[in-house]
Order: sequence, then structure tokens, then C-alpha cells
Amino acid sequence: MVKLGTVFSGIGAIEQALIRLGIDHEIEFACDNGDIDVDIDYDKELKKIKKMKSIEEKRIYVENIYKEKSRKTNFVEQSYKANYSIKDDNFFYDVKLLDGTDFKNKIDLFVGGSPCQSFSIAGARGGFEDARGTLFYDFCRLVDEIKPKVFLYENVYGVLTHDKGNTWKVMRNSFDALGYHYKWKILDARDYGIPQGRRRLYVVGFKNKKDYEKFEFPKPIKLKYTMQDFLVENTKEGNLISKNGKLVITEKVGEEPDVKYYLSDKLKKYVLSPGTKNFMHNDAKIDLPIARALLSTQGNSHRASVNNYVTTNGKIRALTVRETHRLMGFPDSYKIVVSKAQALKQSGNSIVVDVLINILKNIYQS
Repeated sequence: MVKLGTVFSGIGAIEQALIRLGIDHEIEFACDNGDIDVDIDYDKELKKIKKMKSIEEKRIYVENIYKEKSRKTNFVEQSYKANYSIKDDNFFYDVKLLDGTDFKNKIDLFVGGSPCQSFSIAGARGGFEDARGTLFYDFCRLVDEIKPKVFLYENVYGVLTHDKGNTWKVMRNSFDALGYHYKWKILDARDYGIPQGRRRLYVVGFKNKKDYEKFEFPKPIKLKYTMQDFLVENTKEGNLISKNGKLVITEKVGEEPDVKYYLSDKLKKYVLSPGTKNFMHNDAKIDLPIARALLSTQGNSHRASVNNYVTTNGKIRALTVRETHRLMGFPDSYKIVVSKAQALKQSGNSIVVDVLINILKNIYQS
């Protein structure tokens, strides 16, 4: 039984990976505020929370902060709870207000990714305190407090060169300060079964040095499907399943996409244009066999050099919410319970499930 803890949990990519692999697991906690901002003194509030006696008292206190400071709905929580077995008491709202000591030595696998943020100090003190004020700092803080057997961190590959390399320098110093043995690598979704060009940084850390020494990142595998295979007019909803950890199309029969995804003539002209003289893109290709990286803003009408568009029945359209989830490695059994706009945002923010599946296999082998 794998004891799992996640932050920036989103729509549960690691949870989906464990389900697809058939690995028995229990979600000890998940944490995601659904991109809701609250104006509070985080250091002051965390100190107050750490003095509270029970996990339940802490969770309710944070939820009340959000109720008082914002009227927005946590749509990520809705998606997560609709798809995974987790008690209400085990879903937390804010990584910056989560007390990891409550889960010390209780977590086998701790997973999360954080937005790329600038660091004001580039490794001056050498530890993860240099990352204070960023969400990456809180990921490291929680690793330090929880002390999981294994942690898995994901971020955009651009952190390696961000701020002339200073961001990655601080991140490396922060990982070093945790006392874990870790390896990192850039992996692309197209190399692990998903027809999407999505390069991401993955860091895997082990408490046990022998496990670390045995671990290697997975080798690329041959791509079986193209983006066209994942389109609903070729594979209708319900026909993309997971079998033995791999996505399988059960029947090549299609259905008509919803009319709301088709572009008007005016919008079609815009998305196919190369841009202005200050923002020129000549790569306005559509119907790509391998999708461009999905964006959290894919619900907006970006130009075709950025977004993914396809032709159906001679008309250009955007990807459906089911298609975007398929392109992140979620089989059709995943329930989409939020609006189109929220679903597109959530799929664009997710980690690719099939990349995690291949990493998990190698973690188990080690």
C-alpha cells in the first residue's frame, strides 16, 4: 500500500498513474487552492497554524480564511473529489499553510510541481531558505517536514535557464540542503506514449541512497498513436481506456464534436494569421500529428502557431475538453465535472500521466 501525498494536486496525474498501473495506494493528503488568491500574512498564519493541536483544526482554519477572503469556487477540488477516493478531511487548500509535520514519516511518495518564480537571492546561503517567498520553497519545506521515502517534482524545462541560470542554481542548492539523493532529467511526453510535444523537468529524490543508485529515468518508447487518433471524430468518448498501464483504443468509431468548438470565419482568419510585425509567427500549422504543448490558457483563441487546431468535416475547430484530457494521459473513465473553460485550464495545468507511469515503474524497480 503506497501512502501518497500531493501538492499542486490539480486533476490528479500521479493518482491517475497509480490507478492505471493497478498499484494499491491511499491518498493521505492532497492540496490545491484552485488558483484562488487570498491577501494574508502567510508567515504569521503558518506560525499560528503550527501551534494548533489537530490536523482537522488546521484544515478548517485555512478553509475559513478562504471563505472570508474570497467568494471564488475551488473548481480543482470539484474535479479531484469527483475522480479520487479521498476524505474531505484530507483535502487542503493552501500549500503555504500546510503543516508537513503532521505527516512526518507517514508518506511513501510525495509529488508536486510549482510555478516558475524568480528568486531574490541566488544561492548566497546555499540552502532552501534562499527560495523563501516562492511556492518552490514550500515544496522543499514540506519535503523537509514530511520526510517521504521518495519525492517527485515537476516543472517547466525553462527553469534551467531562467534568470540566467540563477533559478536552477537556487533550486539545486535547495534540493542539496534537504539531504536527499536525487536525479533530474528533461522528459518529453511524445517519448512516453502521448502525441504531445511537452518537455518538462522531472526531479526524483530518494531518502535511501541504495534506491537512488538503482534508479534510472525511463528510456523513450515508440509512439503508437497520433493526435488524430485521440480526436472524437475518430475515437468517440468511452473508447479510450487504460489496459495494463497503457492507453488503448477499443474501437475506431467516431462521433460529431460539439458545434461550440468550431471557429467562426472571423476567428479562423485571426488564428491562421502570422501575427503583427511585433509578434510574428509563421508556423500557423494545424492538424499536427503530434500536438503542441497544451496551455492552461488554451481556452483562449490563440493563433495556430501556439494553440492546437484541427479540421473536422472541412471546418477548423479547437480541441474538445475530452481530447485535451486524452492528450494528458487521462482515459475516458476520468470524469469531467466542471465547465469547458475550467476543464481546459485544468488539463493544460496537469502533468502528463504516461510520463509519470514510466517514472513510477522505474522507481518500483529500484
